[in-house]
Amino acid sequence: MTAPTVAARKATARRVTARLSVRDLAQIAIFAALIAALGFPGALSLGASTVPITFQTLGVMLAGAILGARKGFLAVLLLLVLTAAGLPLLSGGRGGLVWFTTSPSAGYPYGWLLGVVVIGALTAWLLPRYPFWPALAATALGGIVVVYLIGVPVTAINLGLPLWAAAADSAKFLPGDLVKVVVTVLVAKQVHRAYPGLITPRRAAPVSVPVDTRA
Repeated sequence: MTAPTVAARKATARRVTARLSVRDLAQIAIFAALIAALGFPGALSLGASTVPITFQTLGVMLAGAILGARKGFLAVLLLLVLTAAGLPLLSGGRGGLVWFTTSPSAGYPYGWLLGVVVIGALTAWLLPRYPFWPALAATALGGIVVVYLIGVPVTAINLGLPLWAAAADSAKFLPGDLVKVVVTVLVAKQVHRAYPGLITPRRAAPVSVPVDTRA
């Protein structure tokens, strides 16, 4: 690798770091801690697989809907890196690389990473109005559909189950996840109303043009 290439990469890294303010870093750390804290109540295992039902997906949805795609992704990534390093931050005090490789639930953390980006990106298009039903659809798409699309096939592979069997077993998550979607949208709506600017809207707010009524 040539010296100019190394210098260019270092300059790019400095620019990326500079774009993350102290406030951004604090928000990322807070939401990583929130997702970890939502695992403290433990997990419930039902059905044929040992994939647990947890509250941590609520934290992932909130990270995307409140922080946006980039900061939400970094918050989830921070949690997963610390967990992979051995810290017991997943529900039930789970930690270590096994939960990202051979565990039946190994695909779901990767689904969180993609899901939080989808929620954050779609939320940016919905702001500043953040209408309830479109927000509900956006959060369900990222927080349920995307996560399941990655988590279910990995469960099938790691347990040696047919894909349809793993998909049918994942239905146990749906009632709770739908409640989490509603809670996320209600909370995010209030947060964006109280603290606008957490996510930069992708669409400009409509500008009202004054009408001359003297004619």
